[in-house]
Amino acid sequence: MIDWERVKELRGEIGAEDFTEVVEMFLEEADEAVKRLTPALSAKAMEADLHFLKGAALNLGFVALCTLCQDGERRASAGSTAVDLKTVVQVYSDSKAAFESGLDQALAA
Repeated sequence: MIDWERVKELRGEIGAEDFTEVVEMFLEEADEAVKRLTPALSAKAMEADLHFLKGAALNLGFVALCTLCQDGERRASAGSTAVDLKTVVQVYSDSKAAFESGLDQALAA
């Protein structure tokens, strides 16, 4: 679910000092994007939020979420709102929990 090598790579790219701040910012913004993911969204708005989430997922190593968002973004860009948002939200929640619970151990390894 989490690509811990990508997480280590990100930390190496930005430095340990800025890593925590960047992670917090990504997660806060991702939380907001996930809250906006409702069936009432237009395809264009859904595409934008899924695109953002895909990018955040790539940066934080949330592999499963990235795949879901990429698929949903493609559908939304074609004008479809038939995206399984419930699964996107659940995978985000699961990924975030796995990330937060495994981060210290992964960075210590």
